Amino acid sequence: MTNSTSESASLTDATHLGRVTLRVGSLDTLVPFYRDVVGLDVEREGSQAVCTAGDDPLVVLDEDPDAPRRRREQTGLFHLAVRVPDRGALGDALARIRDNTSLSGASDHLVSEALYLRDPEGNGVEIYRDRPRDEWPRTDDGRVKMDTLPLDLESLLADAHGDDSAPSGTDLGHVHLEVSDLAQSLAFYTDALGMNLRDDGYPDAAFVAAGEYHHHVGLNRWNGRRAPAGEGRGISWFEVVVPDADTLHVVRESLTQAGHAVEESNGTLVVSDPDGIEIRVTASP
Repeated sequence: MTNSTSESASLTDATHLGRVTLRVGSLDTLVPFYRDVVGLDVEREGSQAVCTAGDDPLVVLDEDPDAPRRRREQTGLFHLAVRVPDRGALGDALARIRDNTSLSGASDHLVSEALYLRDPEGNGVEIYRDRPRDEWPRTDDGRVKMDTLPLDLESLLADAHGDDSAPSGTDLGHVHLEVSDLAQSLAFYTDALGMNLRDDGYPDAAFVAAGEYHHHVGLNRWNGRRAPAGEGRGISWFEVVVPDADTLHVVRESLTQAGHAVEESNGTLVVSDPDGIEIRVTASP
């Protein structure tokens, strides 16, 4: 049985996502995209590039030229989602996209406005801004109600600040994954990890979150992928940041009781979801 309200889950609004790490073939190919299009600051060291907004690392690129390309049947990343703090910053992102690459989509989701594109190695990237929470539509049982409607791009451009980079306050809002079994993934992210089911109104998809956010993790079966994520290019791991050591202990107990193997390294829990995607759960410093 999956959770639907914060009272039944261990993770609250004090939890958020930290970083997402991608295994990539070429930093030279990808760094200009995350710097000039997404608007992040990038620091390279050896085979790794850390992409930040302000002082916060959001996307880590690990270069492995020998890593195979993701196969059509493999589960993994649908998109990572960089959240900007206001509509003007989203307008700036649209301007950078129009100057450097092309959109693959743009949507009004009622709770947010979103731009979609792909990086040069095919990883899905969303850049979005949230509407104020008191404007989010809700169902009778307290879940959020999302939709996919056209987005007025010219209005968005008109609100742009004119900045070339993502502002402070930009973060990793969510990750959206392609999974092999929706029920198994829901059981992991809700019953074991402690998130809430926030929306299951889309066919073959569900959206879960810590607390009352619209979603920290999206799950879908839209492309019928069946194989584990594996060690090829694409998502390597993502980070869930809980507020304190007590919450970290509760999460470890919940994952262990649900039968999931949990390792601990330097105070960080390391666990894999049913498709082999690694999640690192850590407490805020």
